[in-house]
Amino acid sequence: MKAVDREILRLAVPAFLALVAEPLFLLSDAAIVGHLGTPELAGLGIAAVVLQTVVGLCVFLAYGTTASVARHLGAGDLRAALAQGVDGIWLAVLIGTLATVGGIVATPALVAAFGTGPEVADHARTYLSIAFLGTTPLLIMLAATGVLRGLQDTRTPLLVAVVGNALNIALNLFLVYGLDLGIAGSALGSVVAQVLSAAWLVGVVVRAARAHDAPLSPDRAGITAAAHAAVALVVRTLALRACLLVGTYAVTRVGTGSSDVNVATHQVAITLWSFLAFALDAIAIAAQALTGRALGSGDVAHTRRLTRRMVRWGWGSGIVAGLALAVAAPWLGALFTDDAAVRAQLVPVLLVAALGQPLAGLVFVLDGVLIGAGDGRFLAWAGLVVLAAYAPAALWAATLPHGLVAVWVAMTVVFMGARGVLLSWRARGDHWLVTGAAVHR
Repeated sequence: MKAVDREILRLAVPAFLALVAEPLFLLSDAAIVGHLGTPELAGLGIAAVVLQTVVGLCVFLAYGTTASVARHLGAGDLRAALAQGVDGIWLAVLIGTLATVGGIVATPALVAAFGTGPEVADHARTYLSIAFLGTTPLLIMLAATGVLRGLQDTRTPLLVAVVGNALNIALNLFLVYGLDLGIAGSALGSVVAQVLSAAWLVGVVVRAARAHDAPLSPDRAGITAAAHAAVALVVRTLALRACLLVGTYAVTRVGTGSSDVNVATHQVAITLWSFLAFALDAIAIAAQALTGRALGSGDVAHTRRLTRRMVRWGWGSGIVAGLALAVAAPWLGALFTDDAAVRAQLVPVLLVAALGQPLAGLVFVLDGVLIGAGDGRFLAWAGLVVLAAYAPAALWAATLPHGLVAVWVAMTVVFMGARGVLLSWRARGDHWLVTGAAVHR
């Protein structure tokens, strides 16, 4: 068992540090923009939800690539693993280009859909119209990171994430306050940091591909196969992102308190929740890579051992995260805003989020195991079931007294609870244990 723990930690620790660094793009933006004013912070909140949805829908570029590359690695075919990864990067370029153009054109309509006040909407449009230029670099980063994780390398993405975030913070401070560009400067700084980070990661993959004589030119058949395999993960991610969008929409419909304060509070809370989700997802990243490699080599027994051990790590890390969030809750608000009303409302919301962290640890680990196994079809159906349960619960919660807190209770109990039940049931069965270099489902 110690050997299994070492194997998990070898991938999970660098992945943890990198995943914590990734949401710092938004955390640093929130901290810097939040001190411009509450309308600016609320505008960033709307923009962040849209951006996270667009990029989140494309997370299959990392997840699917990690699993497929790891399977080929487990089967002993490194050249095929790298070829699969290069196809994933080309798919990211294609999708990113379409998303950038479509996002910029749709920005006014996307912001208007949230029904916020004119000042908040103006700030959201300003941020989004610039930030969409970073979509393609972000998707390339996802795909290239997936390749490296599939190759069992989580250290390089960590280094890129740390340097990229340090650059993002420096650029944001200079552009927002040094050049007095306001919220536009924050978006511009993030885009520049994302472009440089993407170039770095692609350079690493290209060098590896050349070293093992893997093709670098776009392969239509490979890109098409990667896109086809990603459909189920897109549905899964769309359903889960829809849950988060419904939660934000429900917050805008809370009948008590100021709408701007509610949205700003929710933005800080969801940013912190996402930060912890990325941190807890470190074991899930290890699960994707190790499960794919184990099944690629045909070792079902080792896959089971890995799963059991990673579930324990998931519970433990979730408990630690929950305790840390609960202890820090009274002081975290001051990092993001000077608005006393936002800071007061934030504490009970964060305490609810803290209670749900152990369950979140379990959910993320099992999600990673099934992604690594290529069990996308089940994950898609499970995501739709969770959305069907959570959407009415969140909208009803918004009508209750203390509606903002009630929405977060619904998120913890219904959204995460339903995922926990479905994923645990699936993991106990054998249908996901398909061996070999490729999965046909």
